[in-house]
Amino acid sequence: MAFERKPLQNEFSWSKSRHEKLAECPRQYYLHYYGSWGGWERGAAPEVKDLYTLKKLTARRAWYGSAVHDAIKRILVMVRDGFPVDPPAVVDQVRAAMRAQFRESREKSYRVRKAFGLIEHEYDEPVSDAEWRSGWEQVERCLGAFFDSRWLAAARELPPERWLPVDELGTFLFEGHKIYAAPDFAFRTPNGVTVVDWKTGKPRESDKEQLLGYAVYARDTWDVPLSKVECRVVYLPSLDEVEVRVDDESIRGFTAHMAESIERMRSLLADPDANRAEIATFPKTTDAAACARCPFRRPCLG
Repeated sequence: MAFERKPLQNEFSWSKSRHEKLAECPRQYYLHYYGSWGGWERGAAPEVKDLYTLKKLTARRAWYGSAVHDAIKRILVMVRDGFPVDPPAVVDQVRAAMRAQFRESREKSYRVRKAFGLIEHEYDEPVSDAEWRSGWEQVERCLGAFFDSRWLAAARELPPERWLPVDELGTFLFEGHKIYAAPDFAFRTPNGVTVVDWKTGKPRESDKEQLLGYAVYARDTWDVPLSKVECRVVYLPSLDEVEVRVDDESIRGFTAHMAESIERMRSLLADPDANRAEIATFPKTTDAAACARCPFRRPCLG
């Protein structure tokens, strides 16, 4: 008996990255979350397929950060599951994987099949060999710092029952809306739960807000009072740490900010209940720097 596949629905949700994309450029936000929707379908219009391809591209600095996060996730999972971790072997594996991704991207394989792609290659941006090498060296320094950090040692001491999901995408509900969260490292303690997030860029105030979102996620998902949630941002490779204050005042500020962001997103929709958007209500930014790093610059400006 044949079953008809139910079409995917473009459901409204909120995340820190979604908020930041709208703040940077409403038109980019529209193209990413609405204009590209369905571009994976065989029968999609060519312009929609193109937007979907561009949506999947990564900027090189974000690529470096993702490589570090992905490697740390694999390391923690290995530790959790009782496998030995060989730091030089891990670094070699990351290097080999990034080289393979670089070749895929440089050849623009993502244009003909599912493959990794960088914005810099799509737009033939001039990036010197020294700049690419510097990016890898930053990845290597970050991984070296993590291997030397107290957090890897702490992970090795964790009994199995204290582990919580490692960098897995989850959701909680806020005023009926789905909110996405993916804590990098979380574990139970005798007093509650500790949540740790790695950052490879410069410190930003929004880093703290992200951790407050994780605190709400911990409360709603792991049934732990907010007063028992410890949140820390760890910057790599410096290993500087920032403890994020979690109390009623900070959570009120975070939820008020999230509610305001959600309201703005929904106010731009032609039909908020159906999550239907029209391009005319999402203006282009006037920030030339934002345009220069946008993956949609060709269809948007052309």
